[in-house]
Order: sequence, then structure tokens, then C-alpha cells
Amino acid sequence: MKSLKCLWKTGKNAATTNIEMTLDEYFQTKYFPFSKAKKRRPEIDKYTYDKHIAPGFGNLRLSDITLEALDKWVLHQVEQGYKPATVNKHTNIMNRMLNLAATWELIEANPFKKSLVRHIAVGDYVQRFLTPPEIIRLLDACKASSNPLLYHFVVLLLLTGARKSELRLARWDTINAGTRSLNVPLSKNGKARRITLSDDALAWLEDLRRVTLGLGLRCAKSPYLFTNPHTGKPYTSFHRCFFEAREKAGLPEVRIHDLRHTYASLLINNGASLYEVQKLLGHYHVSLTERYAQLYPDTLHMRASIVGQSLNGVLTGPHKARDHEGANTSHK
Repeated sequence: MKSLKCLWKTGKNAATTNIEMTLDEYFQTKYFPFSKAKKRRPEIDKYTYDKHIAPGFGNLRLSDITLEALDKWVLHQVEQGYKPATVNKHTNIMNRMLNLAATWELIEANPFKKSLVRHIAVGDYVQRFLTPPEIIRLLDACKASSNPLLYHFVVLLLLTGARKSELRLARWDTINAGTRSLNVPLSKNGKARRITLSDDALAWLEDLRRVTLGLGLRCAKSPYLFTNPHTGKPYTSFHRCFFEAREKAGLPEVRIHDLRHTYASLLINNGASLYEVQKLLGHYHVSLTERYAQLYPDTLHMRASIVGQSLNGVLTGPHKARDHEGANTSHK
């Protein structure tokens, strides 16, 4: 096996050898192999590079990529109507690529480091929780969708709090009837997790199996819960049909991910603790779950009353004393 020194040709030799290297060559021969070894989903880097970076920079030599060109690229995306969070995802990948190129001494420094527009402010994050009437409207619209499985997809997202990709790519053989759970081999945080299945969720999964078998075609032999009946493969996305359903329901701002928020809000408003919500959502850090703490005010007052109720008959508080005095006055 060649040594790393031989593969990467670090030091002064690297600057001489790679001075004519284009960004395309750098991405294909150095950055992407590194990304595949280090990142959970390197295909996202490749998709972003091919669509948003290569058209403007791919043919440029690494040493010819300037701060001015990078800033114009960022601002052009904003002018094109890309959301700030999306632009930031693109610039984060470009910045990481140039950082590594500088670390490997393929360029003297990352020009992006001096940019004033590299990170676009995204504003305050707004969580959306659906009310029961809104859920009914949305489900009615999903039931009328041309997509035969959208209705079950949305119902199960509401009943499990799963991320859309976790459910879309779930397989029948990952359902464990004994533990009443759906096993996710690789979740967003890079770890495996179990999605807890309630009795209602299990019943809807059985109904999904019935509907899937009724569709015939290639679905019956597919190992996936949500199989496209025309391709026999899992759906690549439910976005288009979901967008149509939400418009029909009069909920144009609702995202699929808001179903997960709604699941959390229903848990909290019915007495679940943040710890329990954290486990059910599969959050690695409780800080992610704490965004739902704002839903707790009424519940916290109810919980605080538990202590007073538990000590009833033990403590003689002000109201107890007043009640006692009133009783004595009445007796007189």
C-alpha cells in the first residue's frame, strides 16, 4: 500500500505537482474519496458539487479561485431565490473543500475565510404544530391524493414521530413485533435507533400491508414499507404529492417535518417528560429536545401541584389556617 505521503504528495512538492489541478480534478481524486471515508452521506456532497459548485468553478485551477468569485457565487444564489439555509449548506461544503485543500498544502490558504457573506442569516426558527382540526383537514386531503400510499405515510409519521427518510426507507423485516419497534440501522445522527410503535401504529402498518398487497404490480415482493407500485423500489420522495395535499387542506406553510414536531407537542401536552420525548424522537442530545420546552407551561403547573397534593394533611399552609379559623368562627 502506498504511503499517505506518496498519495497526497504533501509539502513543497505538492504545490509544484498540483498547481495546475482544477477543482473538478481535486474533487474527484482527493476530496470525494476523503468524504466517502469520513461522512455518513457523502452522496450529498457529490450532488451539491455537481449541481451548485462545478458549473461555476469546476474548470478553474485551485489557485485561481478568488474571494471575489466566491462572494459573487453566494450572492447569485440569494438572487436566484434559494433559501438562506440552503445557501449555507452549499457554502459549507465549498468552505470545507477549500479548507482541506489548504490543509493538504494544495493552496496557500482558503480564500473563503475572509468572506463577509459566506454565512447568510436564517432568522429565528419557527416550529409549526398542527391542531386536531388541521390534522383532520390534512389527512382528508392526503386520502384523496393520487398517490396511493401518501395517506398511510402521513398517518404513520404522526403516530411515530419518525423522520421522513427513516419511514420512507423502512423495510418490513426491521419491524420487531416482540419489542413493538421499528429498527433504523442508520439515523440522522449516524447511529442506529429504535422507533417505538404504539398499538395504533402497528394496526396502521398492518393496514398498509393490506393496501400494498392490493396494489399488486411490484409491491408484493418488495421489502420496503412504501414501495412505488410502478418501479418496485421505495419512493424517492413524497414531497410533490404532499405539497398538493397541504395546498388543498389550506395549509401551504406546513412541511412534512412539522408532523414530527406535532408528534412531540402531542406527547408533551399529554404529560410526557422531555426525557421521554427525547427517547421517542431519537435525539442524541437533550438540547435538541429542549426546543419543545415552551409547550410545558400548563403542564408544569399541573406537575407542581403534585407535591402539594402529596403533602395534603402533612402541611398546614396559610389557606389551611384560614379554613381552620373560619370553622372556629362559624362554631362560635
